[in-house]
Amino acid sequence: MTPAGPEDVPAEFVRALRSLRGVPVRPEVVLDEVPGPARIAPFTAALTADVRTARRSVAAEDLASGRFVVLYDPEGQEAWEGSFRLVTLVRATLEPEVGADPLLAEVAWSWFTESLTAAGVEPHAAGGTVTRVLSQSFGALERRDEQTELEIRASWTAWDEHLAPHLTAWTTLLCTAAGLPPLPDGVVALPRR
Repeated sequence: MTPAGPEDVPAEFVRALRSLRGVPVRPEVVLDEVPGPARIAPFTAALTADVRTARRSVAAEDLASGRFVVLYDPEGQEAWEGSFRLVTLVRATLEPEVGADPLLAEVAWSWFTESLTAAGVEPHAAGGTVTRVLSQSFGALERRDEQTELEIRASWTAWDEHLAPHLTAWTTLLCTAAGLPPLPDGVVALPRR
């Protein structure tokens, strides 16, 4: 099999990627394009994101990070029940008392579903996992505080190539996991210059 050239990329996939350009994100979110995973689908693209306390400060703390992957198979895949599959990952460090909450997984999954609903996205064939890892240090490291890391992995099928609302939902989920307060109704994040 020979690698696909730019002329072999389906127009529907190109339109999907163009729909992601210019999606306004909060100033705390830094997006970067990275290569999509190979061998999962014929056409892929990916973005990574970091949510930081300040965009351009060296002293800024990372509050959350993640990955947004677009998979496209013109033939469709049975498991996806469609042609476009979105795969996301969100990682955040939580306060120990939040991490100890027995309902954390259910709450984190509700962040995922609520972010999709708020963006007007009706996910199809959605599924995922919520993982929490509690780290306690011992010996020479015992002075470190307990740390709880949360990881939300989710995927769903998009009905068409208009993926902007899906990206909006994912960045909302990132900001929620990072502990940022929601933007008030009617307030939108200003686009980057």
